[in-house]
Amino acid sequence: MPKAFSSIINIAKYTIADEVRQRSFIVMFVISVIFVFLIRGCYQGNYMINGQDLDAEAIVGTVSKITFHIIAVVVMLIAALLSMRVFKRDRDEGMQSCIFSKPITRKQYITGKILGLWALSSIFMFILHAIIFLTVFIKLNVVMPGYLAASLLCSFNLLFVVIAILLLSLMMPDIAAFLCVMGIAIVSFVADGIFSMSHHPLVHMQSGWTGWEIIYYLWPKISGTQHFASSFIGSEGSQGFLYIYPFINVTIYCLILGVLLFWRFRNEDII
Repeated sequence: MPKAFSSIINIAKYTIADEVRQRSFIVMFVISVIFVFLIRGCYQGNYMINGQDLDAEAIVGTVSKITFHIIAVVVMLIAALLSMRVFKRDRDEGMQSCIFSKPITRKQYITGKILGLWALSSIFMFILHAIIFLTVFIKLNVVMPGYLAASLLCSFNLLFVVIAILLLSLMMPDIAAFLCVMGIAIVSFVADGIFSMSHHPLVHMQSGWTGWEIIYYLWPKISGTQHFASSFIGSEGSQGFLYIYPFINVTIYCLILGVLLFWRFRNEDII
């Protein structure tokens, strides 16, 4: 087990180093950091509308949540871009042949790839969220302990994206895999919006479960997980099982897709 674990860690380290060396990754990281620094002007000591002072803490909380969601969506997109060409690049450069010429199993290789891509994208997102956290603390002397915890919880969405992209890239062109996973994410966000509107007190709803609701609850809850994570930023109360269900949903999908990825890669030809 120690030797197997060491092999996985080495593959993960190689994956991170290989991605960081890519010029496209550096460009995306620099642009993201610049964007985060540019929005620091949204954080100031006082807010006024029509000559009336507003609650600065409430405004900062709202702005921080909006920024949290923007960063999470952008990094999810970047994680998909990083994952879509991993297998193809390793195969074209002969890295897969080199790796499997050593006593390394396919499971170790896949696990290392997943771990490396997930760690890199999670660190990417955590750094951007940490910049917001420090900006609020330095400029307004406000501490948001739940902000960084929310970032860590939101990383499970990145794990879903990484595993889904790796699996689909074995069965279809890279760009098609990317579009499929992004489509799943878009449907998740749109469905959450429609579901919230349909359950508004002013909107009449039929009793009982419908086919639409069943599909809604079974669909990957990427949007729900992100909102669940962002709830740690404010003071939202728990809403029972439905409150944590999106996180459980995405975790289960990660396990299922992970098993399918291991099974599918077992039959891949190594050139």
